Amino acid sequence: MQNNSRRDFIIQLSSVSATLASGGILSACGSDSAPMVNFNYGVASGDPSLDGLVIWTYARYADASLMNNSVALKYELAMDNAFTNVVKSGDANATSATGFTVKVNLSGLKPGTDYFYRFTSGFFKSGVGKTRTLPSMDAKQVKLAVFSCTLYSAGFFNAYAEAAKSDAQFAIHLGDYIYEYGSDPSKFGNTDLLNKSSASALSRVALPANDIVSLDDYRTRYAQYRSDPNLQVLHASMPWITVWDDHEFANNAFMTGAENHDPKTQGDWNTRKNNAAQAYHEWLPNRNDPLDAANRFKIYRRFDFANILSLHMLDTRIEGRVQQYANYGTAVSVADYQPYISGLTTGSDINRTMISATQLDWLQKGFASSTAKWQVLGNQDIMAKIWWPANVLTSLGAVYFNPSAANQAAFSQSVTDYLTAKMTQALGGSLTATQTALLDPTANPKLPYNLDAWDGYPLNRELVLQSVQALNKPLIALSGDSHNAWFAQLTTLKGQKVGVEFAGSSVTSPGFESLGLASIAPALDGSINSKQWIDGNGKNFGMIDDLNFIDTKSRGYLMMTFTLDYVKGEYIYLDTVVSNTYKSSIGKTITVTPDLKATYS
Repeated sequence: MQNNSRRDFIIQLSSVSATLASGGILSACGSDSAPMVNFNYGVASGDPSLDGLVIWTYARYADASLMNNSVALKYELAMDNAFTNVVKSGDANATSATGFTVKVNLSGLKPGTDYFYRFTSGFFKSGVGKTRTLPSMDAKQVKLAVFSCTLYSAGFFNAYAEAAKSDAQFAIHLGDYIYEYGSDPSKFGNTDLLNKSSASALSRVALPANDIVSLDDYRTRYAQYRSDPNLQVLHASMPWITVWDDHEFANNAFMTGAENHDPKTQGDWNTRKNNAAQAYHEWLPNRNDPLDAANRFKIYRRFDFANILSLHMLDTRIEGRVQQYANYGTAVSVADYQPYISGLTTGSDINRTMISATQLDWLQKGFASSTAKWQVLGNQDIMAKIWWPANVLTSLGAVYFNPSAANQAAFSQSVTDYLTAKMTQALGGSLTATQTALLDPTANPKLPYNLDAWDGYPLNRELVLQSVQALNKPLIALSGDSHNAWFAQLTTLKGQKVGVEFAGSSVTSPGFESLGLASIAPALDGSINSKQWIDGNGKNFGMIDDLNFIDTKSRGYLMMTFTLDYVKGEYIYLDTVVSNTYKSSIGKTITVTPDLKATYS
């Protein structure tokens, strides 16, 4: 394809975005006798392979009397966006059984090739999407735009708009594509005191108004998200590879329940879980058939990008996760952690899984059989050990429950006390009795702040890390969920380094800054201590030993570049999500070599 083709296509997509924003409909004019068909939510593609991919759309009659009728469609796949060289075409139907969404699984395509696609019904046409197959073996580079946590009510999807203008080849979404909360101002994300905005002020009030439970509820929420012009443009720009996390179901979900599910008012969990999964497969361009109940919850799968990387997309949320020890922020004292400590020290925690034995076996076999340079996990939750000193964790818990000025000050003092002791010891200074106690792992143990992450399932994580360690293959985890940008070491319980983790900031969901902790980053990753704060092995002088970089205030996405010689992560930030007018910047660039050494710029 010519170099200016992408530029021209993006210009066309920008025009599409403007049309959508003004309430226009992506349909061609038809004859007076033909009923009008609306393609209200654009087009999308996903789950590429060397010779195939999935294309998606939504189609429905505009006439209210015909809206429940099936819509007969034709699809076309072409080498050019003018469709003068059509290489695949066929028939499809939008029916009520799948909420009038349509997915077509295409095969027989060429590796490493760009294609254009569209759907038509009579005279009416969808927008045009651009997609591609996985790269051929002669590929030298792969670029992935990585996203997570897109809360509609919290702001505009500027990160999607920015990525659509980039040279990313594939979009990876690591979960929380939607959120389940209703429109009550007290619900998460509906009121942003930091930016003095609200969902109502932004005209982004959740639909329906209740927490979503029924199949129709979930469909309505997906339709609202997919009405966003920036999301439509990015879907039309490149193929997506996605997994779900908890909010596609309910907050802090696990196999048999969720923190935000009340059986007394919201009914049977399995019914809600099936509704959520069916809607997910209806609206996302993956290979899952939404009507195939037998395979509804199997979403872990693998994508091989030439000999550069094998991307193992995990399901750490629904397929094998048992209930958490505690929810995010609810374990706030050493006493709260006694079940966790006991399970870890006695080994009984081996029975508490985040992924099932079946998925673990699949992953281990994938590690072993892969001939790619890099083993990459598409992972919903933070995988690194994010262990805080207990004195700091306790004061952090007070901030979670009440971010008052007094609690903020107490937290700040606990951080200062610990870091002063750690730095004094590192420089060979004399410690006071209080400082000695702070650095004593028995008197002041280090504990995970989030038991909903891999930290809450340490022995299950250990099996994953030791599997790749035994193969001596470099491991890269791409992770979501936390709403903040992180870079950390992946170490075993014995402290042996086996990989690194890039965790991207959220698209819109608020992070540490919403707790008044926007300035805590230098204390966490050690950059507060200037000079050589990270040594060759990734050690630092911050509160969290395995953490080398964190941003605690920015929204955006992660651009990942993979070659045989290095992996580069660029943290792309947007200066605002409460306005459609924004500026982007690269907040940090981290490059990792196959020996897992990192450089920062």
